[in-house]
Amino acid sequence: MTVQATIEQKLAAAFQPAVLEVVNESGQHNVPAGSESHFKVVLVCKQFGAQRQVQRHQSVYKVLAEELAAGVHALALHTYSPEEWSERAQAAPVSPACLGGSKGETG
Repeated sequence: MTVQATIEQKLAAAFQPAVLEVVNESGQHNVPAGSESHFKVVLVCKQFGAQRQVQRHQSVYKVLAEELAAGVHALALHTYSPEEWSERAQAAPVSPACLGGSKGETG
């Protein structure tokens, strides 16, 4: 199973989300082709309505502790309650371009 599929499976089981999107953004970074190290997660679930952002992120980190310890380098989290998701017109921010590694050098 791919890292992306594992993340999707674990988050779906833990949160029963209304919306779950896991995007492998590794190809946008200075990593070898085929890497699974940088992910964007959009997660919408009812339980987030009673939590602050930091609590939401901590709960995701807890579920994905093994993946974070085993090679997932970056995890862009966009966590919303269903009401917040509706207010955002059901859209998460676009990830910025990576400027790390050799991509940030101006030569």
